[in-house]
Amino acid sequence: MIPAARRRGRVGVLVVSLVFGVTTSAPAGPASDQLKVGIDKVIHVLADPSLKGTAKAKQRRDALHEIAGPLFDWSEMASRALGRHWQPRTEAERQEFVRLFHDLLERSYLTTLERYNGERVAYGTESIEGEQATVRTQVFNKAGQQFPVDYRLVRRGDRWLVYDVVIEGVSLVANYRAQFDQIIGTSSYEKLVDKLKSPS
Repeated sequence: MIPAARRRGRVGVLVVSLVFGVTTSAPAGPASDQLKVGIDKVIHVLADPSLKGTAKAKQRRDALHEIAGPLFDWSEMASRALGRHWQPRTEAERQEFVRLFHDLLERSYLTTLERYNGERVAYGTESIEGEQATVRTQVFNKAGQQFPVDYRLVRRGDRWLVYDVVIEGVSLVANYRAQFDQIIGTSSYEKLVDKLKSPS
């Protein structure tokens, strides 16, 4: 369904950068530290010889799902992606949308984790304002090209959870919000839900 191929590639990189952020170039902070804990666990799964190959795909992806899922605040991401259309929704509709949005991202980008090709991530600065934080990184590919990827996180109790990723200045959440708003504006919220349930 959404997004377009070019955007899919760039967002795919964000998943790789989240998983393979193994090079530190600045002192870590609490948000960065918690990201790295999840990163190390994912790397362990991807490097496990007993989980490699097509025959182990389901087992491998189940393990990645269990580890990567808790790194994100899916409700926060979903509500921001739906934007002004979130408030009129009933609680049942909100719960359904969070699940569908979660499934969309996982369905679209989980396979990217299995296509790591030597990308390297350098951590930069971390800034915290109240209950929100931004962790700045630079992604380097094998050709030596680099581009910025920033992670926006929100504090939930004693944890920091990702609610948006900004790739070269383009917000993942804002990208989806524009697409969702267009579908709802030209059709209806129900049509958007139908599209999320039956992606093409």
